[in-house]
Amino acid sequence: MTPPDRDSPLYLGWEYATPYADPGPPPRRPVPQGRPQLSADWLTAQRREEKLINRPQKIIVAVTVGIAAALGACIAGGLVRPILAAPTIAILLLAAALAGGAIWQGERLLRGRIEAERQRVERFRADQEGQLFAWQAEHARRVTQWQQQRFAFETQKRWYAVPVPDGIDRVDVAGGTLSGWSALLTMVAAQRLAMGGEVTVIDLSGGAVAADLVNLSVAAGDIDPAVWVLPRDLPRLDLASSLSRAELADVLALSVSVAEERSSARELAVDSAILDRVIGTLEGGGGAEGGKGGGDEGGKGGGDEGAEGGRGTVSLGRVTAALRALAQVGDVRADVAAGLLTEREAAAVAALFGQGATDRVVLERALGIEAQLRKLAETGSEPVGRPRSRLRVVAIDKQVGPLSARLLGSFVVTTLTHLAGRVPAGAGPASWRHTLIVLGAERLRDDVLDRLTDACESARTGLVLAYRSVPPPVRQRIGRGNAAVAFMRLGNAEEAKAASEQIGTEHRFVVSQLTDTIGTSVTDTLGGSYTSTVGDSVSAATSTSDSLSTSDGTGYSRSPGGGVMPFGGGRSRSAQAGTSRGTSESVSVTSGISTSTAWGESTSRATGDSESLARSLQRSRELVVEPSELQQLPVTAMIVSYAAPGGRRVLLADANPAIGALRVSTLTSVPEMNAMNEMNAASSPIADGGVSGVGFGPDETAEGLLRPNLGPPPPRPDWRRGRQS
Repeated sequence: MTPPDRDSPLYLGWEYATPYADPGPPPRRPVPQGRPQLSADWLTAQRREEKLINRPQKIIVAVTVGIAAALGACIAGGLVRPILAAPTIAILLLAAALAGGAIWQGERLLRGRIEAERQRVERFRADQEGQLFAWQAEHARRVTQWQQQRFAFETQKRWYAVPVPDGIDRVDVAGGTLSGWSALLTMVAAQRLAMGGEVTVIDLSGGAVAADLVNLSVAAGDIDPAVWVLPRDLPRLDLASSLSRAELADVLALSVSVAEERSSARELAVDSAILDRVIGTLEGGGGAEGGKGGGDEGGKGGGDEGAEGGRGTVSLGRVTAALRALAQVGDVRADVAAGLLTEREAAAVAALFGQGATDRVVLERALGIEAQLRKLAETGSEPVGRPRSRLRVVAIDKQVGPLSARLLGSFVVTTLTHLAGRVPAGAGPASWRHTLIVLGAERLRDDVLDRLTDACESARTGLVLAYRSVPPPVRQRIGRGNAAVAFMRLGNAEEAKAASEQIGTEHRFVVSQLTDTIGTSVTDTLGGSYTSTVGDSVSAATSTSDSLSTSDGTGYSRSPGGGVMPFGGGRSRSAQAGTSRGTSESVSVTSGISTSTAWGESTSRATGDSESLARSLQRSRELVVEPSELQQLPVTAMIVSYAAPGGRRVLLADANPAIGALRVSTLTSVPEMNAMNEMNAASSPIADGGVSGVGFGPDETAEGLLRPNLGPPPPRPDWRRGRQS
């Protein structure tokens, strides 16, 4: 068994969040532009222009050379005297030479311009390639950063636990369906039981809300739950056996006043005084029932110790018999013969009040008290000597009428209030190691609720109150003191409107698709009915064991120690020695939730493969705090509100316990995750929007893991295109 963890918080559910946003598609690869080439059109234009410029010189050269050639031919033919033609030929050749020099100079200048242009193109090409290399380096850096962000986005946890902060000693749950309560109860109690804590559930709803939790505990194998279904298990409910005379009178008087809807302080004081005097006349253990109690509780301690133990307890059956004797109803001899009263007790009870007019009013009131308490007469008459269980469930059968249900619920809760008041207040914040959960608390009267909350607050015991409806008395008490409030589905329009005003209409939440999907697959028929574990000997625990143990011991006890609450009873003394050897196999709580609860089975079907999980983890829709939205909340969704150091925090949570089995869930809360991200960002920041805390191992470099150019390569530029044009 896991050792108790006093510092572990109470988890209410799971909050859907994605601290790392989707980085989107990868950065686009830089596409190189066409390679710069010397323009053929420019060359053609330059050459054409040069030809136009050199055309006169070329004509001069042609004419002068032609004339000089003709004169030379004439000289050769003797037609012209050489002395006359020679100067002319010289002048013509000089003119041709000058024109040819001009042509050569123009060609030289043209070649210079072409070479300069070619060099300019080469420089531009080099600059372009350098810019392309810089773009590729920047692209590689961005791809590295994108992959880190993508890795963080895909591997991040998406469901974060919602713990009750320090300083919160009560959780008020407003609204909800029976199946939603079943999920919340399993979520809250399973974590406490897994940490070695103890949980007591008082189910006044009549819907077997804790059935899923009980089945889970049986499947886990290491917890044997104790389930009392009232009124069937009243004989085995030893809840009031450790109460004192005054405490028992107060419990019974308050229970009767709740059943009769008598809220006057004067009437309550009169009932308490009558009961206190009646209980004072009883020996507490006389008759057959007292001897039986002494034998059971004293164990092997002998007759004297058993008698002493019997005198410390007054059964409710004897109290009702004494009230009948006081009111002179029925045959007192029958009660004496049954061992409920002795003759001396019957005479003492009859002598408490006279027969005057005032006394007759008291006797009539005693008859009214007996009419209510006779429903509780069998309480504790057959105590069960079973081992102490860390999970205790006291439930009202759904077939019980409303008046009897109010009486039974008030009796159980008021008794627990007195037991909680005995626990000394510890130092520090409230402890959730011992958690008391009351389902259907709207069925309790306001003064009963106030006494319970005050007692738990004084004892620093964690308390969870769940209300199906929110009438005005409950509305005044929700969130009062150091309490967190969880609003679930509210069917009534006025209650939804009041809740939306209390939450604040400025809040907007994102409802995960998983919350919508799973909520529709489990209906309010989830609970079914309870199976008592204190009256039946059948066990369905999924476990195997092989053990051998021997022990001997002696013990003495004044009151039973295996009651409903983890609060001590009377005095006890025991000694025991023994040896044991055993092996066992049990299923973990997480796997038990996945396989043994309706929520786990539905979640497993919805997220059976990675594709379904990815779809179910997508964002579904946005929720605005409005009355209509609160009336249509998913079954397991709840809006949690509590006071935080930075102001009141309001969040949307999912109470589905099976989310804890998903690989994308963590017991870290969102504020803790944000704080860790800030610390990581401060210690190892990544420039330009990088993701801190997400990187590569010592042997994994970005160059080895990442390809800077992702995707298909761009089309290769056609370098011949410029030449062909």
